[in-house]
Amino acid sequence: MSGPLHGVRVLDLTTVVMGPYATQILGDFGADVIKVEPPEGDVMRYAWPFRHPGMGTIYMGVNRNKRSVVLDLKKPAARDACLALAAKCDVLVYNIRPQAMARLRLSYDEVREVNPRIVYARGSGQGARGPEAERGGYDGASFWARGGIAAALTADPAGPPVGQRPAFGDGIGGMALAGGIAAALFRRERTGETAVLDLSLLATAMWTLAPDITMAKALAPLAGRMPRFDRRSPPNPIVNAYATKDGRWIMLIMLQSDRDWPDLCRHVDRPELAEDPRFRDAAARSAHRGECVDALDAIFAERTLEEWKRALATTCGVWAPVQRPIELYDDPQVRANGYLAEVELADGSRCELVPSPVHFDGSPPRLCAAPECGQDTEQVLLDLGLGWDEIAAHKKSGAIV
Repeated sequence: MSGPLHGVRVLDLTTVVMGPYATQILGDFGADVIKVEPPEGDVMRYAWPFRHPGMGTIYMGVNRNKRSVVLDLKKPAARDACLALAAKCDVLVYNIRPQAMARLRLSYDEVREVNPRIVYARGSGQGARGPEAERGGYDGASFWARGGIAAALTADPAGPPVGQRPAFGDGIGGMALAGGIAAALFRRERTGETAVLDLSLLATAMWTLAPDITMAKALAPLAGRMPRFDRRSPPNPIVNAYATKDGRWIMLIMLQSDRDWPDLCRHVDRPELAEDPRFRDAAARSAHRGECVDALDAIFAERTLEEWKRALATTCGVWAPVQRPIELYDDPQVRANGYLAEVELADGSRCELVPSPVHFDGSPPRLCAAPECGQDTEQVLLDLGLGWDEIAAHKKSGAIV
């Protein structure tokens, strides 16, 4: 594959989701990503739902555009093979705990002995320093719960926290880590100086929630909580969600309220509302927000979602249908921009995956299916210069499978 990172080789020692997301993005951009898996494979291969045995759908999405090598890193010969790989790579990425990397003798200092130019990138739950640096982390805990996301999105502060969608924070963290790696490679090309990168799910959550966090102390009289506006009383009634006749929802995000309101009134066939004294400008609409919401509720309840899509197609204000994931397969913007890409799997079936969102030169990334466990082990070792006799000996010892 070609791409902006063509010629870059990445040694991927990551597992689960956040780390593999980062290396997936590098692979989407053309890097040669060599994923090292234990003999049993990455645990996400067996996370439901499955495309076929050993190919969970989440694994399939975050490990495309990679080659798979199976090494039992608990065996000295496998560790030597891993260091030989690191010697020929530009980047090493891992997200297992630092103590585990030390036990495997793959610390930064040990890897730099064989490759002083390598970019060494590590992901974690809570960060590389502090009393919980060795504690494991998943996005549901380190990102969603500890990082403040769940509390910020839960409508009732006294109620149970809202649950997250699968790998919600992992994708954001993976994108940030991939960007950091690209920046480190750029610096290395300009200055010759390499880098050690750290990214945690906790830091990713705080970056995502930065406006809430920076305002938190200013809101101390409210016990540090952001003010919550329910849909019955939004300060701007045309930044709100409205139900349609068929039980679907339209989201209005019309921030330029005084510009967008008359235009919206015309598109919903209620031009007289633009002249109503209660709604004539933003201040009046805010003062009479409940009445404005009631009026819009009644209007949007008159037509189905499909009818409103046609009626609102030429509005100047921003709006969107509240879509379900399955509906994105038929979204014309998704299709026109290549936001889904079809790949052929090892069993001959085909499926669609979501490419990385950045397009270079007007084209979406080209995708290859995620590898079967260890399918590239022999070829990668041959590329390192090992002969078939050495490979057979490593197989006999159990260092490779």
